[in-house]
Amino acid sequence: MEFLDVVFNRKTTNGPFLPDPVSQEHQRLLMRAAGAAPSQLNSQPWRFVIVEDTATIGQIAAISGESMTRVMAEGTFFERYKRYFRFSEAEMDERRDGMLFDQLPALLRPFTKRVFTPSGQTLMNKLRVPQTLGEENRKLVAGSPMLLGVLLDRAEYRPGELSGFYSVFSMGAAMENLWLTTVELGMGIQFVSFPMEVPANWMRVQSILGVPEDLELMAVYRLGYVPQKQRRPAIDWSSRERKRPSQYVFRDTCATPQQGWD
Repeated sequence: MEFLDVVFNRKTTNGPFLPDPVSQEHQRLLMRAAGAAPSQLNSQPWRFVIVEDTATIGQIAAISGESMTRVMAEGTFFERYKRYFRFSEAEMDERRDGMLFDQLPALLRPFTKRVFTPSGQTLMNKLRVPQTLGEENRKLVAGSPMLLGVLLDRAEYRPGELSGFYSVFSMGAAMENLWLTTVELGMGIQFVSFPMEVPANWMRVQSILGVPEDLELMAVYRLGYVPQKQRRPAIDWSSRERKRPSQYVFRDTCATPQQGWD
């Protein structure tokens, strides 16, 4: 696959993976690609923990599902991220960012405009939507053949200092390299973010992974091979729209949007 094809075909996998284990060859290639990323002063602050043990994956999956149920039921997730939620093609085309919820059970479709209201939250809880989402999330994570913990060396990751910025920037470059490599290998990847929404649960994940004092767990991803035909979850979204160049590129100064590239 050509490099630019890989770049423009990069995506997040919302659905299940094949049960096949990720080959050692592909695991090694993913790690080599991540390790080839640039870093300030060649500090290479990233560390990775590969998880294939099904019991460990199951534990983290249970924490992820529980976390999703909790933040959805409490309404904290919607309140925190509502600026990114889109419920119509027209809104997505206008904003060109965020997530379009284009897959919803028929029962919920009439209530999408009320999702951020107290009555909407009450309705969703009554219909046990948080529990449904949480269980879907648990199944997705539990069915993943591989999880990847991404860590930073605390000697480099010092929040509030320039080294902290440099290390996070470098970690982002390493993960982009890895993410693009999954496209080449016919794999998918998704951020397992919900445990981070509940600090106590994130600490449980760190304990399960045996994270030492000198490392900071920054993220967990699930990875696997993508089936040719993917089943979409009952509640799902797409995020393929991108802002037009005139919305994020400027010429000479930030007062002059780039023209003619849209």
